[in-house]
Amino acid sequence: MELSCKSEYALLALLELAAHYGSSEPLQIRQIAAQQNIPDRYLEQLLATLRRCGLVRSQRGAKGGYLLAREPWKITLLEALNCIEGLDTQPMENGSTTKTVESSVIWDIWQESRQAADAVLHGYTLQDLAERRDSRQQLDIMYYI
Repeated sequence: MELSCKSEYALLALLELAAHYGSSEPLQIRQIAAQQNIPDRYLEQLLATLRRCGLVRSQRGAKGGYLLAREPWKITLLEALNCIEGLDTQPMENGSTTKTVESSVIWDIWQESRQAADAVLHGYTLQDLAERRDSRQQLDIMYYI
């Protein structure tokens, strides 16, 4: 399992929106892109996908932009990654063309590892990411004083 660039950018954008959740001011794409160093055009596509999944909402107009659709503590990392990657959380069927005991054992272990990863990602929310970021930033500030 690997975190794709696409997923990382989506999580960075969601993290930026979570950081501004308290204010009712939407963030524009260029603001998020500049803050998180994400290409504008790519971010636009990611936000459209996140909007279709109901994780963010858009607001039109001169003061328009994007906001989280729900509270950051109600959006899990698993939900965000499933949206971006199109992952299915349902158990997969054994895709092996040969139904041997060996392939069945391998498949069982693979399923177990996916379930463990899903459980970890389901246990963390955008709020958790924001809190970890804030505590790391505090540590960095303390070292530079």
